[in-house]
Amino acid sequence: MIMRFSFNQTISIINLLYNKHTAMNTKLIGIALIIVGAIMIIWTGFTYTKKEKIIDAGPIQVSADRQKTVNWPPYLGGILLIGGIVVVATSKKSV
Repeated sequence: MIMRFSFNQTISIINLLYNKHTAMNTKLIGIALIIVGAIMIIWTGFTYTKKEKIIDAGPIQVSADRQKTVNWPPYLGGILLIGGIVVVATSKKSV
């Protein structure tokens, strides 16, 4: 059995599916912003170790471990947290 839809019915079905997924995607983005914002408030940075070559003269190589630090201000996490709350609160309800 072949089902035939008019053009308007097809567009309505596509819009319904698109709007449902858009609302879910918006909420997921908002939840991700909330999680990342909370993590950025709790941990304001991290440190990692990187090997750097000090001398590279033919067969002789000397390297040292250097610690690098990445920091961000805690207010940036707060901005992301508030933004995520706003996105979740203003997102459409799922159909």
